Formats: sequence, C-alpha cells, structure tokens
Amino acid sequence: MNRTDIIVVGAGPAGMSAAIEAAKRGAHVTVFDENSRPGGQLFKQIHKFFGSKEHHAKIRGFVIGEELMEEAARLGVDVRLDSTVIGLYQDKEVVVREGEEVSHHKADAIVIATGAAENMVTFEGWTLPGVIGAGAAQTMMNLHGVRPGERVLMLGTGNVGLVVSYQLKQAGCDVVALVDAAPRVGGYGVHAAKVARTGVPFYLSHTIKRAEGTDHVTGVTIAQVDSHFQFVPGTEKHFDVDTICVAVGLSPMSQLFKMDGCKVVDDRKKGGQVPVVDDLGETSTPGIFAAGDVSGIEEASSAMIEGRIAGLAAAEYLGFIDKDEMDKAVVANDAALDGLRQGMFAPKNRGKLVTTTEEGIPVSQSLLEHGYVADDEIARFPGVTRRVGIHPVIECTQNIPCNPCQDACPKHCIKVGDHITQLPAVEANSACIGCGMCVASCPGQAIFLVDEKDEEGFADVTLPYEFLPVPAKGERGVALGRDGSPVCEAEVVSVRQTRAFDHTALLTMRVPADMAMRARFFRAGSAGAAANETSAAAATAAAE
Repeated sequence: MNRTDIIVVGAGPAGMSAAIEAAKRGAHVTVFDENSRPGGQLFKQIHKFFGSKEHHAKIRGFVIGEELMEEAARLGVDVRLDSTVIGLYQDKEVVVREGEEVSHHKADAIVIATGAAENMVTFEGWTLPGVIGAGAAQTMMNLHGVRPGERVLMLGTGNVGLVVSYQLKQAGCDVVALVDAAPRVGGYGVHAAKVARTGVPFYLSHTIKRAEGTDHVTGVTIAQVDSHFQFVPGTEKHFDVDTICVAVGLSPMSQLFKMDGCKVVDDRKKGGQVPVVDDLGETSTPGIFAAGDVSGIEEASSAMIEGRIAGLAAAEYLGFIDKDEMDKAVVANDAALDGLRQGMFAPKNRGKLVTTTEEGIPVSQSLLEHGYVADDEIARFPGVTRRVGIHPVIECTQNIPCNPCQDACPKHCIKVGDHITQLPAVEANSACIGCGMCVASCPGQAIFLVDEKDEEGFADVTLPYEFLPVPAKGERGVALGRDGSPVCEAEVVSVRQTRAFDHTALLTMRVPADMAMRARFFRAGSAGAAANETSAAAATAAAE
C-alpha cells in the first residue's frame, strides 16, 4: 500500500491547480491521470483566454498548461501519467491501473478533478467513420498536427463548436456550415462573429437528418426543425463532406463519487450527475473534494480557480494551514470566480434568452440567429465609433467577463469600467496611436483599427489575422463583411508581427472609404472568385 498526503485524480486545469495550492502549503501530493501527458484540455486550447489578469486573460490555453506543469514540478508534485484510477473505496483508498499492473494507494484527502466527456447524438449513419466529437478533432489538430478532414460540418454552436470551427479553418479545413437545433447561437457572439466573417454559414433551428456513405462519411443532409424539434418536410439541405464534428455539450465524469458513496444529484444546469459539494468543493464524505467540470460544466478559467480552492481546503483539512489563512486565500479566489460567473453567460442565465445588455442596449438578433451583427445594428454599441483619423472600433456586443483591451491600451483609449462584464467603450477625447495592442490582445478578435482618411476616398482597416500563410504587403484580394460575403476589393498595405502580439498578425487592408465600417476580413483573390465561392457554397446546400 502506497501512502501520501493528498491524491488528486486528474491532471487537467482543476487538478493541477489543486495540487499546486496544496503543495505550496507543504503537503505531499500525488496526481494520477490516464493520459500520456498532463494538462487536460489546456494543451488543445490554442486560443486566448477571456477574463482579467487573475484569470490568465489573453494568454493561450497551452501556455497556461505549460506554466502549471512547470510550477507543479518546482513544488515536487508527483504526477503519474498513463495511470487510470479504476476504484475509490472507503478510508480514501484508490486503486490505479498502470499498464498491466494494479496498485493501491491511500491518502488523507482526495481531490477528484476527472473533468467531463463529450456528449453524442444519434442520427442515421452516426456510427460511420468520419463522425467525431469536436474535442477529438481538436486533439487531432492541436496535439498531433493531423487535419480531421477536408470538408467539415459542425453540429453545435456552443463555445466548443465555435472555437473548434475556427481552429478547423486555421488548420486548412473547409468548414461548410455550423448547424444547431436551437433557435439561437449558444456560445459567445464574438466567437461566432469571427467564424462568420470568414464565410461559414450558420443554420439555426436545423439538425442532422442523416450522414451519407458506406464505409466512411461522404455527405450529410440537414433539415429544419420546428419548436418541438421535429423535422420540417421539404427543408432538407445536402452538403458534400468527409467529416462531421459533433459539439453538443459535455457530461461530468462523476463515477468515482458514486463508488465511494458521496451524495450525487442529477443537475441539468451543471451538465448531468454531479456530486453535492459545499463552498469549498468538499463532498458529503469529509476529506473528499471535487473541482472543475466534474462538479459542473464551465470554462477552464473557472476550473482552475475551483481547483485552487479545493487544494486550499484539502491543505486546511489536513492541518497544513490554519482556517484563517485558508479563508483569506479562498475569499480572493471566490472574488475571481464570481467575476467569471457574471454577464449574459452566467450560470444563472443558462437556458434563458437575454434580450438586452446590462447597459439596456437590445441584443443583436442577427448575431443570435445568423452568427454576426448586422450592419444596421452595429452602431448602437458603445465601442463602435466614427471619426477622422485612426481609432479603435470594438465590436464586442455581449456582456462577457473580459477586460484585457482596457489594460492593453497605453493611451487609455478603451474603458470597460469597474464591472468586468460591461461593454467596452472608446473614450471620446482619447488619442489612439495605432499601436494595435488592443487588436492583438482581444481574445474574441472583436477589435479593429479604422483609419478614416480625410477626403482621400479610402480607409485603412487593421484586423487580427491568425491564418497561414499570412498575406504579404501589396497583395490584392477582397474584403469580406461581417456575414462573410464580399463587400469590395482590398489591398494589404501593412502586416505587423511582433512578439508582443503573441502570434496574432495585424493585417491592414486599404478599402474604399464607404466600406470602412463594413470590411472585416481579408481573402486573397479577386472579388469575383470570392463571390463564386460563396455561391458554390450556397449551391451545395440546395434542397433535395
């Protein structure tokens, strides 16, 4: 029998954060994870995080993962990989399978951070090779450098579906459509908007009717559904694809709690069956704690904070710190966690239709139904301004907990306010110097610099660009609007890539002056070719 102070099950963001906090207080911590590398979902997340400084805002997920691994190593945390916990029994005994061997371990406290598993939906042909979870696609691309397919349809418009669709585009895949049975986009509007402006269409109130092919996926047919989620006859649309990605939510992997006898409840708002926990993450069994998605589906930033709280609580439970020290640290973490649980996407708003922002501005219906803010809606948001000369245009239109744009601007042109979910606004008398730090730091890629030339007949639009190859200065192409359709010809006049931008290129394109507030993406090639490509995509979705 192997003994240690604390056992952590799961080496993802929650588990590693718990291990680090406990180890800082002097506990000996052993972490078990069934995977061949630690970090959980973080190493698949190449996008920049939302939130504030304490939430690792504007830092890419895999970088956060590397930082956690390095800190754990410095603190002497014993991380055992390829080690599957197959049992949790009384007196905090854990049974682990490592290869062909089974070993028994005992601890005085246990933190379970096993995360969640992808959900699946069934439809005709759903077992064909080529139907995969969005998380699996992300693993293939971002961990193994393998494209999941050439032409992909994404089912699901939550944050996972939106983020993975964008990453599929970055990997060179053709994402033919985003489909969701719900009548509105489920994830952050900024995630939807950055996909839509690349030309990917959204089909809300639609779902998959069947996948086609004999030994692998060769096509897919979707159809509209009514308010009872029944297919509407005559609305079928066909796409030639070789891959169908499914992003329809996650379910907590809470089986270990049941084995130990911890109280578990079925809570749909939290994603399924979850342990009953107190404010510190402690379950009904003293000394056993839960953290991260296993206790309720949220973002990785929330999981890390929950992990820190559980690690502190476990350390206090074993006497490594006193209650006053724990309480002080927990208060700071609770404040950070509360900041992430505000705004339109707060847990209390799940399943609700939020029709106005905190500022009383009507939410864009086009964004909810089509994935982009319509041209006649965008001007009502406080970050969207017009003036002669260079200035930021902030197309952040939902109350999301995020404020790195405010911190990034050296001239204080941008103000989010005291509440992290407030819509960013451009200060009226500010003097933008065009440094581009706000554009590069925005996790939602929702900030543009617009230089409206006085009486010169054109404007320069600077946008975030994260695709390869990066267009070169002088390259001509077409500017796409928020809906992904061609709006005018464009020429690249500048491309800036510096270490401070963290792999986000700042591409500046020159467009006619009347397109300054419409042009939001650059595509190489002629306007005619882009229009033909858009028409071809629409034709592919013709009704059967």
